[in-house]
Amino acid sequence: MNVHDRPDDAPGPETNADLVLNDTKTQLPVRAGTLGPNVVDVSRLYRDTGCFTYDPGFTSTANCVSRITYIDGDHGTLLYRGYPIDQLADHSNFLEVCHLLLYGDLPTKDAANTFRHTITRHTMLHEQMTRFFTGFRRDAHPMAIMVGVVGALSAFYHDSTDISDPEQRAVASHRMIAKMPTIAAMTYKYSLGQPFIYPRNDFDYTANFLQMCFAIPCEPYLGNPVMTKALDRIFILHADHEQNASTSTVRLAGSSGANPFACVAAGIACLWGPAHGGANEAALNMLAEIGSVDRIPEFIAKAKDKNSGFRLMGFGHRVYKNYDPRAKVMQQTCHEVLDTIGTRNEPLLEVAMELERIALQDEYFIEKKLYPNIDFYSGITLRAMGFPVSMFTVLFAVARTVGWIAQWKEMIEDPEQRIGRPRQLYMGATERQFVPMDERV
Repeated sequence: MNVHDRPDDAPGPETNADLVLNDTKTQLPVRAGTLGPNVVDVSRLYRDTGCFTYDPGFTSTANCVSRITYIDGDHGTLLYRGYPIDQLADHSNFLEVCHLLLYGDLPTKDAANTFRHTITRHTMLHEQMTRFFTGFRRDAHPMAIMVGVVGALSAFYHDSTDISDPEQRAVASHRMIAKMPTIAAMTYKYSLGQPFIYPRNDFDYTANFLQMCFAIPCEPYLGNPVMTKALDRIFILHADHEQNASTSTVRLAGSSGANPFACVAAGIACLWGPAHGGANEAALNMLAEIGSVDRIPEFIAKAKDKNSGFRLMGFGHRVYKNYDPRAKVMQQTCHEVLDTIGTRNEPLLEVAMELERIALQDEYFIEKKLYPNIDFYSGITLRAMGFPVSMFTVLFAVARTVGWIAQWKEMIEDPEQRIGRPRQLYMGATERQFVPMDERV
């Protein structure tokens, strides 16, 4: 395949790719984005050649045009609507980032106040929904409950399921962002056998979530500003991450015209997979396996041994070949939390800090660019804040909801949007004739 420039006066894209197949040359348009690699438009490939492309996992395929998030893994770049993630984490707050992802710009002071008021007034759940929780076993995984309850929202909020109505799309977007923390906190309280704590309109978004998780009716709730800021940063860092598995799931479900609550429930189900949302849980499990600081050299040696089959979880990243830009912010946040609570009574946290120190100085890890990633630091931080491992992916879902909704909204408004229909390379039997049972051998 050859790529060449078009003449300056030629209509359409600036470049074409020439594909020669069975002595027949086909021209495929090459489309350029504002950042990142160009893409070869193969949407007419089957019509012109009778062939499909083959790309397991769609890792070399752009399935949409998006203006929301940009990642450059080679250079360690993550932008939300053009803003570097570290700037947003250091200077912004989660609701402001929600506004940015949804509407494309950071809000003015008046717009921020209006948006905050709107979200705050949507945080309560329909009271009948509280009965859903008692239908689950007490030991049900929190993500199983999340999938069921979020999917059921469409049964209670009929006035925001018409995706052709921009106003209903806006209301559904606000409801999802507002109600997800309430559902997550109720899921946590149900697992503990404690009464549900209702949202408070005098608290900000993240402080309100923490009080719904950790307050009890019999005494006043005293929040910790360090913990609140830490969780707010975690929410910002996880708010969106381009066309990952769960986001692609939300877009694919939405392409059929499904209501936004069903689409987000599908995204939660995908996020539940250990290869996606369970990475920070895997990092904590690894630390528990190591057990004590004196065993770290043993596991470092195993990680360096190609024949051991052992991997240090929470190090390196599939997308970021340099340094995960979120990890630097998360590292600072993690240390702030640990400085607040201390690690003396928590051997696992002591193991984590010593493992981090060794990995950042070891030539093997530096050469392989196996830096601690966001999952390593977020898992430690959430553990230190008092959340059980089973809640880690739930918190991920709370943060990612705004990204899912922004991507869903963008897809619905995209004139090029079509129902998703991936193709396949069929390797099964060719046509066979039916044989009656008594004649089969």
